[in-house]
Amino acid sequence: MKIWKNTPKDSILVALSLGQFGVTLGLALTWNTTGLPARVAGGALLTAMMTYNIIVISHLFTHVPWFVSNRLNAAISLVNSVNIGQSVQAYQLTHVRNHHRFNNDRQGPDGTTRDTSSTYRKGKDGQHQPLASYALGGAVDSFAGRAKDVAAVTRLWSVGRGDEQLLSLASRREPRRTRELRQIQADRAAHCLSLVVFATLSWQWTLLCYLPAYFAALALVNVQNYYRHYGANPEDRAADSVSHYSRLYNLLTFNDGYHQEHHLSPGSHWSQMPAVSSRHRDRLDGKPRVVSPVPAIVGFLHRGRPLLHEAGAAGTTPTRDTPTAT
Repeated sequence: MKIWKNTPKDSILVALSLGQFGVTLGLALTWNTTGLPARVAGGALLTAMMTYNIIVISHLFTHVPWFVSNRLNAAISLVNSVNIGQSVQAYQLTHVRNHHRFNNDRQGPDGTTRDTSSTYRKGKDGQHQPLASYALGGAVDSFAGRAKDVAAVTRLWSVGRGDEQLLSLASRREPRRTRELRQIQADRAAHCLSLVVFATLSWQWTLLCYLPAYFAALALVNVQNYYRHYGANPEDRAADSVSHYSRLYNLLTFNDGYHQEHHLSPGSHWSQMPAVSSRHRDRLDGKPRVVSPVPAIVGFLHRGRPLLHEAGAAGTTPTRDTPTAT
C-alpha cells in the first residue's frame, strides 16, 4: 500500500513534527525542576522550533500534503496545529488561496491590499510597511486571532460568522468544503486542548515560557515574510519575491530559499524547486530581480538590496478581481 503522496523523504518532515511535539511536552514537564539557564535555553529552543515549523514544515504541508491517505494528512495537521499554535488547515486557506493568489500586492484604489499578509497593506506612498510595525503588529493581530479561536469553545471551535475570511476561502464544492471547515474545527480543538494539557503540567511554563515563545515565533515569521518580498517588484510575477541560494540553508530548510521559484510554481514539491529554477532560468535571468546573499529571516543584513518595487511602481495601476475559492 502506498503511503507517501510524493516521496518517502517527507518522512523526515513527519519525524521533525513528532519530535517537536515530544520536546514541547518535555519542556513543560521539566520546567519546575530546572534552573534559570535551562529555562532560558528551553524558551529559545521552543521559539526556534515553532518558527521553523511555520516557515518550513507546516508551510510545505499546506502546499503539498505528505500522505496519500486523507486521514493521515488530517492527523498530522492536528499534530502541527499543536506545534504552531494555530490551525494548519486555516493556514493553508489564508496562505495558499490568498497570499499565493495576490502575491504581496500593493494597495489598490480602495486603500488596501488583496493579500492580507502583504508588506504593503499598511504602508504609505507605495512603500513597504516599516519592519517593526509589520513584525510586531502582525504578531499582536495573530495572537489576538488565536485568542478568539480559543474563545470559540462555546461553539466547539467550529468556523462561525466571525470567520468571514475563512468562509470566503473555503472550497465552494462539497464535500471538500465541509471537510476543510471540519479540519479547522479539529485543529483548533487540538490546539486548545493542548493548552489545557500544558497548563496542567505547568501553568508557570505555559505563562512564562510557552506564550512568550509563541509571540516571538509569530514576530520572527513576519520578519521572514517581510524580507521574502522586501524590494521585489509586485507587478512582475517573475520578480515579486526574493530567493536565497545557499546550499546549506536550502539543505536544512528543504529548499525554502527558492522563494521566487515557489511563487512561480507553488504546487511543486519542495524536492523539485531546483528543477523549477532550471525550467524558468531564462525568465528569471531575463530581468532584474532580488537575490539575497542571506536568508530572509536575517534579511536586514542585506544592506545593498535593490528596491525594484520603487521602479516598478512607476506607471502602474493595480487591478482588482473578486476572490474565489476552489
